[in-house]
Formats: sequence, structure tokens, C-alpha cells
Amino acid sequence: MPHKAKGQFSFFNLEERLEKIHELNSFLPRLNTLVNWETFRYQLNKVREKERLSNAGRPSFDVVLMFKVLILKSLYNLSDEMTELMIRDRISFMEFLGLTFADTVPDAKTIWLFAEQLKELGLERKLFEQFEKELVRQGFAAKGGHLVDGSFVEVPKQRNTKEENEQIKNGEVPETISENPHVLAQKDMDARWTKKNDVSYYGYKDHVLADEKFKLIREYDVTDASVHDSVPFVDLVPEKPQKKNQPVYADSAYVGEDIDKTLKKRGYKPQICEKGFRNHPLTDEQKESNRLKSKVRCRVEHIFGAMKNRCRDEVLRTIGIARATFWIGLRNLTYNMSRFVSLKRPKKLKAKCPQPVH
Repeated sequence: MPHKAKGQFSFFNLEERLEKIHELNSFLPRLNTLVNWETFRYQLNKVREKERLSNAGRPSFDVVLMFKVLILKSLYNLSDEMTELMIRDRISFMEFLGLTFADTVPDAKTIWLFAEQLKELGLERKLFEQFEKELVRQGFAAKGGHLVDGSFVEVPKQRNTKEENEQIKNGEVPETISENPHVLAQKDMDARWTKKNDVSYYGYKDHVLADEKFKLIREYDVTDASVHDSVPFVDLVPEKPQKKNQPVYADSAYVGEDIDKTLKKRGYKPQICEKGFRNHPLTDEQKESNRLKSKVRCRVEHIFGAMKNRCRDEVLRTIGIARATFWIGLRNLTYNMSRFVSLKRPKKLKAKCPQPVH
């Protein structure tokens, strides 16, 4: 026989429950309080400009509320359906969104549609840039050296034949796929295979520029996984350094005379780890130099580590580079928000990092 709860759930019970939640994990309350969500409203309102002029039907959800829903979805790497369920199920999610038990919760279709509207307008980049302005205003302007690196973002693997993969690689749509619109809708024609250290990856890459002092992402680019790290490097680094000989750190994947010359021409000091070759191994001096560079460069690895630690399921469940670009951009923004909360915490208070949703 199922256990029967005693009494009724009152307002005071809810307050007591929230107090305990905040005590165990203060991250979401601090994120909610520290981020000025209203600064995003101007950009977010653009999704409403093309909507119908008729007043018929259910009123649209507030754009800032919907944006916060997407932040939760990105923060915990949830599907649209699971995001809806967690909002309905978790008191902490409802409090973060400012919803009560009497309020209507956005369903999975509404969440998907709002993300699609933002994607169509390319607003993830503008929202990222808007938060960068807020970071500068709050005293977290980029300082010290620049850190550049790329990380694989995998998507569900496609079960294609060797011939189909070759056609897709050449920018063609295989006839076996194009003949069936249902199959075509589920095929990612933009993702690519690549191999690193004898490990195969399928999907995209998140190329980021971070700052040495605060470990915040300042710029990013999204490509398919086959694009070499060095390709977007020059575009990520600002045209002008903040000071003469500002260092730019990167691993040996970025070694190259062209990159070195470009950085020096702009006024930067390249701090790129050197690579040994057959019959030309690194000298002890070069190894020591690489060790010193790596002590700083590794801070960018902390960024990717934090992002992957937060999302236990690292696979990005989207199709096509447009959606991948949107969600990777939102992940980068979400990381910056999380890092901002960490940087703003009182010295005696350690706000726990967001834990994966089970």
C-alpha cells in the first residue's frame, strides 16, 4: 500500500524546502540574482516582431522567461521534453524561472520553437556579445594573455555506407537519402568525421579564445570536426592587442610560420608550444619552454573540462551546422554565466557547481 503523506503542503513547507535546497546548492539562486536578465530583452524581443498581429490564441510566454528556460536546457544538456518535465518537477527550476504551481509551464514544442526562432535570427551571437559587455561593466574585462583552443562537440553518428559518406563529403546528397524525406530530415549533412590521437570523432568543433586571468570565453567559432584548429585561429584573435607584446598561448596544433608572422605583425607575442619531428626532436630548452607555456595554456582546458563535466551526455542532439552553431554558442554563453557566478562568489562562500540532472 502506497505511503500516505500527513497533512497538506503549505507555503511555509515550500519556504523551508527552498531554504534547504539553497543550503545544499546555491548555484541557481546566485545565477538568477547575479545575472541582469533584463539586458537581454531588447535582442530577445526581435523574435516577437514577426509574429502574428492577431490577438487570438494563447498569449506568448515572456521572452526573458523563455531565454532562461533555454539556459537551463543548455546548462544541464536536456532534451526539450526533459526540460519541460524538470520545470514541472523541480522546485529549484520553477523558482529560477519565477513560476508558481498555478502558472502555465512552456511545453516541449514551445521550447523547441523559441530556440528555432532565435537560431533563425542568429541571436545566440548577439546574446553572447551582450553578456560580454556586462562582464566588462562588472569589472571582468579581458586581461593578460589570450588562450586559443578547440574542442570536439560530437553529434549522433550517422550509419551511412562508404559511398554515401564520400558523396556527403563532396557536398552531394546521396540519392538513397534524398529519395526519402523522412530519412533526409534525420541525416546530418554538415557534420564530419575526423581522427585525433587514433580516436575518431564525428560532429563539430568549438574554437574559443579565452582570457588568461578570468578564464572567460571572449570569442568563438563553430566548424565541422574536420577543420584543423589553426584555420579559424587568426580570426579569433583581435586585430589589435591591449598592450604591446601581449602573449597568445596555444598548443602545438597551431605551430606555423604564417600564424607566427601574423601575430607578430599585429603586435602580439606568440607563445605556441613547439613540435618535434622525425630526426629533429625537441631540445631540452624547447621542452622547458613548452612546459612553461603549457602551465598558462592549460587554463583553456579547464573551460572545456567544466563544460563537459556539467553535461554528462556530451553528445549534442541536433541536426545540421545551423542548429549546432546555435547550441554551441549558447553553451559558451552558459559557461560564461556559470564562470561569472563563480568569480562573484564571496571568498568564504563556495557556491557548488551545477550538477547533472538525472
